[in-house]
Amino acid sequence: MVRQTWRNFDYWLFGSVLLLSVFGIVMIRSAIAGNIELAEHPTRQMVYLGIAVGVILVASFIDYHYWASLSRAMYIVTVIALLVIYVYGQARFGSARWLDTGLFLIQPSEIGKIVILLVLADYFERTKDRKRDLRWIGGSLALTLGIVVWIVLQPNLSTSIVIMVLWFSMLWVNGLPLKYLLVLVIGGLILMAAAFPFLQDYQQARIINFFFPDPNARYGDTYNVDQALIAIGSGGLFGQGYGHGTQVQLRFLKVRHTDFIFSAMAEEFGMVGTLIVMALTVFILLRCLRSARLAPDIFGATLAYGYTILIFFQMAVNVGVNLNMVPVTGLTYPFISYGGSSLLSLALGIGLVESVVSRRKAIEF
Repeated sequence: MVRQTWRNFDYWLFGSVLLLSVFGIVMIRSAIAGNIELAEHPTRQMVYLGIAVGVILVASFIDYHYWASLSRAMYIVTVIALLVIYVYGQARFGSARWLDTGLFLIQPSEIGKIVILLVLADYFERTKDRKRDLRWIGGSLALTLGIVVWIVLQPNLSTSIVIMVLWFSMLWVNGLPLKYLLVLVIGGLILMAAAFPFLQDYQQARIINFFFPDPNARYGDTYNVDQALIAIGSGGLFGQGYGHGTQVQLRFLKVRHTDFIFSAMAEEFGMVGTLIVMALTVFILLRCLRSARLAPDIFGATLAYGYTILIFFQMAVNVGVNLNMVPVTGLTYPFISYGGSSLLSLALGIGLVESVVSRRKAIEF
């Protein structure tokens, strides 16, 4: 069994993730631009990557069916962690999202993305013969809201949206009837409009400034996006060279090692460089879809499909924010942006996808 697992292991997927993550460390090193407070970030990300590689290998070795039995316990632990944050969490950048262990910060909402994938995949496996009605939809929605509610209260709207997109996508791939699809879409739009007055002031400002930007505001709420666009434009076709981007090195571009790392890449490596990075990310998506196609059961297929949607949505939104095509959300670029919790949760997802493809019925040569 062990020999078959490693023989079916997707080395192309593993290698692509490793390459993208290493490039992320290289970009983080340039993006901190001599900032003394952030000087340890590249080293920390290297440590996180080392742990992430171990997570991928261990999760790949474990039969993904065992994760179904652990999903409920992981779900409960995640909810408890989110409750602790709601009561005692450390506030950073206007919201409480992190637990301070004394050695490092943990962001449970990042782990919550993978947990909800496991829980929903298990739910759809157990209800595969059930009628696709409102009760079936409501059961999956209740599981999703059990995590989303506490993330919204942090407040963390971007992660909440990601998880709701995962729920909807996994619902769709498991046979959501068209009539309910229309109801959910219309209901979602009405809910978003009704929720706007209850958003935090900075969240409302991001949306308003996106649709109605102030052309005279140079240092206001549109500053980050404006500097990101300047960085992308100054990169041109081939970029200014590694470590030579003026927007990055002179620190005009803010949060350049997380939310706006795509703009830093564009300035230093140009359009050609960013297209290569995006192509590598798309290759990872295709390998994950391959795992979903080869999965021997609904649980494995739904798990791999959901993870593919997770990576795609975060990449698309992050690029869209940098190009001023969508409002600023705070979603990072997968495997490249700085963040230990994000990298480890993504690594766990890759390990689960590898576990699925390693245990496919037929060996594909």
